[in-house]
Amino acid sequence: MRDMKLCISLDLPSAKENLALVEQIKDDDVWLKVGLRSFIRDGKTFLEELKAINPNFKIFLDLKLYDIPNTMADAAEEIASFGLVDMFNVHASAGKRAMSEVMERIKDVPNKPLVIAVTALTSFDNDEFKAVYNEDISSKATKLAVDTYESGVDGVVCSAFESLDIKKNTSDEFITLCPGIRPFGEESGDQKRVADIAFSKENLVDFIVVGRPIYKSENPKEVVNNILKNI
Repeated sequence: MRDMKLCISLDLPSAKENLALVEQIKDDDVWLKVGLRSFIRDGKTFLEELKAINPNFKIFLDLKLYDIPNTMADAAEEIASFGLVDMFNVHASAGKRAMSEVMERIKDVPNKPLVIAVTALTSFDNDEFKAVYNEDISSKATKLAVDTYESGVDGVVCSAFESLDIKKNTSDEFITLCPGIRPFGEESGDQKRVADIAFSKENLVDFIVVGRPIYKSENPKEVVNNILKNI
């Protein structure tokens, strides 16, 4: 198994606050997650500012592309052309053709980013998920992951509860990135399917995504160091 990686969500209300947070952890071996809010507000310039703090930072652009196949592939090509993004995501629900077109479009890009696909959002509980997909999370997430794997995509976004089953049905090398991680059992907030570090390790999670337990702490650097020691 690869070493589990920490991906920090940059979800603060302004670029200034996010950059101040990153300055505190600039010497750590972490990934940085830039989501929809931050990217809409701060754009490509924000990605450049992150890399300026430490060029070795890895950036995960979390935009969850979901559209017709050609539009998704166009967007993926634009993201890859930045030369700043190390990983981005799409929605597995867009289907195998869309995911395959994304991978085909960026296959020759130098330093091609990793691509992962969202299976079931971790804000869903089972009843909410079933109302949309007419199937339980446990079975549908794995089916979507298999579609993703067969489309040549590098991995999936899932909860830690699905990680092991997804790897069993795809490959040990198929990436699982898991949001909603509360490293040491912190308050879950709006996330429904949360897990801690120990559970994530047991279930062979490759990336844990942590936001509020870090950026709401009085000492984010200390929290990051504690997480890194435990993973």
